[in-house]
Amino acid sequence: MLTPTRKKHAYPVQPALRRYLSNFTRETELPIDYESLTHHAESYPLLDREGRDTLWRTVTFSPGEAREIYAGLRDIYALLRASGDTKRMSHLAVSRVDYCEFGNSKPFRIRIVNLLNDNQDYFYVKRADASRIYGLELEHLLSPNRMHFLVWGDTLIEEHVVGLPGDLFMREHLQDPGFKEVRIAKEFVKFNERCSIRLLGDMRSYNYVVDITPDFEEVQYRIRPMDFDQQCYDGRRKFYLPKLFKENNPLIYFGIRFLDETSVVQYEAEERSLISLRMKVERNRLGQLLEAMCAEPLAPPEKILQLRQEMADWHQNPDFHYCRSMGDILKLNMRVKLPEAAPSIP
Repeated sequence: MLTPTRKKHAYPVQPALRRYLSNFTRETELPIDYESLTHHAESYPLLDREGRDTLWRTVTFSPGEAREIYAGLRDIYALLRASGDTKRMSHLAVSRVDYCEFGNSKPFRIRIVNLLNDNQDYFYVKRADASRIYGLELEHLLSPNRMHFLVWGDTLIEEHVVGLPGDLFMREHLQDPGFKEVRIAKEFVKFNERCSIRLLGDMRSYNYVVDITPDFEEVQYRIRPMDFDQQCYDGRRKFYLPKLFKENNPLIYFGIRFLDETSVVQYEAEERSLISLRMKVERNRLGQLLEAMCAEPLAPPEKILQLRQEMADWHQNPDFHYCRSMGDILKLNMRVKLPEAAPSIP
């Protein structure tokens, strides 16, 4: 059974990463920071529709602070969604602020409501962690998903990733009329390949969502990660393979039942080809990101040594023994797994 060995240590944003974020408009001054939200006056459990504890707590602020904080949160939403155009956001309001003390990033979840039609959206305020930022940016560059986030000082702002949490999807939707096991099995193979290439770990069922899109004949599925804390952190190679987590067994069994080896190899090749194309398009930006990533460890020395040894054994490539950081291991792993894209990797 694969589980995190212990609570992950957060890594501060170093100057090289800070320059990258500034160069690509990820860093911008915010009206309020994470620390401002920690000064809430009260909190109470947030229950779901069935009355079960969600492990989130709704927080409230004193009247004197609430006005400033809610105005600042609305302005942050404008920065995230409309390039800071607050004039077009006057009809929006903060309806709830929730806090989760169990996550590595201790996130606040902000619910924004359109007062004209009651439509709602969410975003998150978290402590900035370099591992998570690298994970978000790699997802943006190398996956079919675009990620919108902002950084200022020690504060990270993230958009909400839309979809059903994987554990909820497996618990409640595998018996839906018209459910196609082979389609979700195919997507899981491609998701597993993406994670193994860019070394995104701990993709248990509650760390990703399933995005369901009706098509003209069938339903399409896409699996999207929503937790990036374990980007290039663990020392075990298997930790970067979602197919080895028991929490994902229902989807793994679909693959065993409905996909033969030829199909699995095909879907993995398709995913590698798409990632290679994205790398070629984003060659300059990816190069700057990897340069910053190689300049810091992002994991304890013993984890770096363990991962480079396991990767050297798995790929039968002694060059991994010369890697000094998680960024070095990631670069070499991408070169080995994506030889056609190797010229795009500095």
